[in-house]
Amino acid sequence: MPSVREVSAVSVAWDDIGGLVDAHERFLAGARVDTDVRGSVLESWKRCRFEGVQPHRLLVPYAADLALDDRLLRAADPVLKDLTTSLANVNMAIAFSDARARMIQRHGGDRQLRERLDAVNFAPGFDASEQAAGTNGVGTALAGRGPIYVVGREHFADCLQPFACAGAPIRDPFSGRIEAVLDLTCLREDGDPAMLRLVRQAARDIEGRLLEQATEREQALLAAYRRACRDMGGAVGWPRQPQGVGNGFPDGGTLSRIDMSVLREKAEELLASPQRTLDEVALSGGRVATLLRRQVMGAAGESGVAVEARVHGGPHLRHVELSAPSEPAPFTAPTGITPPVPTAFTPSAPAAFTPPAPTAFIPPVGAGDASAAPPVLLRAVTPAPAATATATVPPPTETAPPPPAPTEAGPQPRADEDENENGTGAEGWLLLVGEPGVGRLAVLARKRLELLHDASVRIGTTLDVTRTAEELAEVTVPRFADLAVVDLPDSVLLGEEPGPLGGHTPLRRVALGSVREELPVYGIGDLVQYVPSTPQVRCLETGQSVLEPVLSEAEGWIAQDPARFGRALTEGIHSLITVPLRARGTILGVVSFYRSEKPTPFEDDDLSLAQELAGRAAISIDNARRFTREHNTALALQRSLLPRGRPEQNAVEVAYRYLPAQAGVGGDWFDVIPLSGARVALVVGDVVGHGLHAAATMGRLRTAVHNFCSLDLPPDDLLTHLDDLVGRLDRGEGWAVEPTYPDAGIVGATCLYVVYDPVSRRCTLTRAGHPVPAVVGPDGGVDFVDLPSGPPLGLGGTPFETVELELAEGSQLVLYTDGLIEDRVRDIDTGLDKLRSVLACPGRAPEDTCEAVLDALLPTRPSDDVALLVARTHALGPKRVAEWEFPSDPAVVARAREAVIGQMSAWGLGELGYTTELVASELVTNAIRHATGPVQLRLLRDRALICEVSDGSSTSPRLRRARNEDEGGRGLFLVAQLTERWGTRYTTDGKIIWTEQSLEQPLS
Repeated sequence: MPSVREVSAVSVAWDDIGGLVDAHERFLAGARVDTDVRGSVLESWKRCRFEGVQPHRLLVPYAADLALDDRLLRAADPVLKDLTTSLANVNMAIAFSDARARMIQRHGGDRQLRERLDAVNFAPGFDASEQAAGTNGVGTALAGRGPIYVVGREHFADCLQPFACAGAPIRDPFSGRIEAVLDLTCLREDGDPAMLRLVRQAARDIEGRLLEQATEREQALLAAYRRACRDMGGAVGWPRQPQGVGNGFPDGGTLSRIDMSVLREKAEELLASPQRTLDEVALSGGRVATLLRRQVMGAAGESGVAVEARVHGGPHLRHVELSAPSEPAPFTAPTGITPPVPTAFTPSAPAAFTPPAPTAFIPPVGAGDASAAPPVLLRAVTPAPAATATATVPPPTETAPPPPAPTEAGPQPRADEDENENGTGAEGWLLLVGEPGVGRLAVLARKRLELLHDASVRIGTTLDVTRTAEELAEVTVPRFADLAVVDLPDSVLLGEEPGPLGGHTPLRRVALGSVREELPVYGIGDLVQYVPSTPQVRCLETGQSVLEPVLSEAEGWIAQDPARFGRALTEGIHSLITVPLRARGTILGVVSFYRSEKPTPFEDDDLSLAQELAGRAAISIDNARRFTREHNTALALQRSLLPRGRPEQNAVEVAYRYLPAQAGVGGDWFDVIPLSGARVALVVGDVVGHGLHAAATMGRLRTAVHNFCSLDLPPDDLLTHLDDLVGRLDRGEGWAVEPTYPDAGIVGATCLYVVYDPVSRRCTLTRAGHPVPAVVGPDGGVDFVDLPSGPPLGLGGTPFETVELELAEGSQLVLYTDGLIEDRVRDIDTGLDKLRSVLACPGRAPEDTCEAVLDALLPTRPSDDVALLVARTHALGPKRVAEWEFPSDPAVVARAREAVIGQMSAWGLGELGYTTELVASELVTNAIRHATGPVQLRLLRDRALICEVSDGSSTSPRLRRARNEDEGGRGLFLVAQLTERWGTRYTTDGKIIWTEQSLEQPLS
């Protein structure tokens, strides 16, 4: 069986409920769907998107010979058997998976359901985690650490849409760790939310059976502890006088610093837990340590707790005496046992045991010598008065039988406890002494440090303001609070600098995390305007955090919305901390932490932790805000530099799309530039990189192309001039930035330049390192133009080559940038093949072509900019073109005038006849007088009336103002006054002088 199996998308033959199909597509496109999708499902979708799950294709890992712990199977088998029996008449499958969402067992369901589940790899051995299968009952219950019901389109993967499922995690009753996941799955039409209650109850039944087994485990731990004590000569729980000297184990065994760190952490937790007496810790080298928690009390009434450690298995640990070796510590045990006195505790009174500062850690010999590893004080408080202490053994309990009654001579081991599993004895040592209350604070302090560490890693992973606020809520719920909400002004979301915040400022709720799905609080996206009496307004106006340990007494908070917040109190919310989000001296918003499920209200230490969490989040939010501002600025600059609307021309019908990359705006651009003679230029270019520099460079190059087009340069000459310009810019010539600016040069730029003539239907193309264009014929045939690449712009020294094509009317030219056809997971050949298949559709409009291409080729989150330009060609037919050729003889000027008058009458443009006659006469006369060869006269009726006169000379006429005494020089000036535009373009055989006259408002 393969290790990974692929699951492809399946079609859905039913209507979706609630428009989830549309919501799912909008979510994949990056739109907000908070109001359309349940919160738990939306959070799962976000996790799936972050993990890169593809809805249309799953790669599901498979592992053979999976098994669960026997203890868990013994607890689950009877429950699963009863559940299968109760569902015998219901077409429903029961899935039992391990703590990594890998399915171990599957029961029930008819043959059709089982076959459909096998088809999507929802079967034993396969991985059902969210990372592999997307949103589903098993993976989402595990990721969300709670029961979940998922139906139809709520599944992230397309292939799971036909099903409904309900899953619930199964936890170890003592550790709280998730051991397995139980799931019920059926066809969507058979789904019922009551499945959630059923699977939750079954999971609780399994947890209850685990709890019954845990009592036996406690007894086993106690028996292990008694076996570890079999070789002791002193009182139970205290080491005897060692025989011999040396550090660590006589046979070379030692406890590493990692082992000691683990022991200390477990001892702190045991000291802080009044309901627990024993714990077992796995150490390196195959050793196992048993920890015992004992109550100790001094003669003056001082009370505390001692935690002993016993190591058995592996090398024999011999503990070096804690008291002075020259004089053994005396014992006083009228009612219990007095241990040897640790000199590290009371150096002034070696014969008495005085509880130290409430929590102290004593490292064993072997973790380092005495000078290198002295006792560590975990919590410093005022020590109790020196007095002789008597350690008493706690009374027996029903769940954990006590060790044998000790005597001063030590316990009497049974015959069957002479040796442990490895045949070696084990000695114990005092590991921790302290007060349970102080120990609880130490454990809380460590958990707070762990929370701060996680916050530093998980908050600020993106430069998105909303996502950063969501990460703050995700980190703090449920480890610190049961409900966390983040409110920001709209100005921060837009990247702007926020003004003074207070009761008059409306805030937007951008993030909400809760242990319960429904609570009577404002939802995400709501606009909240707090009243002046609320802790939130006090927090914003003073810049100080506010702690409300008893919310039922906080009248200012309730005044915000008595009905809503009164209902919140009845549902268990009891305490609040609100903290300003301050960064670089500016308050960006406010975060509020609530507790409802946790019985203990917030304390002063919690206030400090909340301030630290909010401070770290505020820095990340401010960084995201600044990035948003820069991104918006760059986007505005780029949009201002890109074409606005379609230019007026009849040569081609165009449609275009520009999509910036997720990483930011870039340097892709396109252009449609009308040229003389009814021609049009199509340009697509790409500047490598993103940000303001790429956008500014793009603007400069686009402006340069427009300027070169106004000179009517041939395509290869135009790219040569552009290449020279880019080279000079790359060398820093003309830049208004410091030479040390890291982006002062252009990393690279490519360009494709196309000129189309609707009269001849000829298309001239040239490119500089750009992807080849596609030509779609009227019949739907697709060809990629075999166009020499040419080097990217800026390298210089290599001429550019051109290719000429004759296009049938109605053909489509498709120009694009490389972001459309290649990315990190797809090479350029694959992209071109896919583009060819999409374009092969006859008779499609350019707008429809753009949509089809982007839908088929563009990924959900493009890593590069994409510019796409589609142009469908038109032809200027013979009825709109008139052309004559005259010899170089002044006598033909009259014939030219007559020809023009006749053609203007034929076109119904008699009102333009006189002006056009005069213009043509002047141009023909100049050509005959100053040029060589035959003269050609051409009239084009397009959006404007175009008059062109060509000759065999490359000398361009120059417009000048004639003086009163000059006999000539007024003809070209007269032409410029009578027409809207005029100019010169060069050909391989000479030049063409052209003019344009408006057909709407003819000049008189």
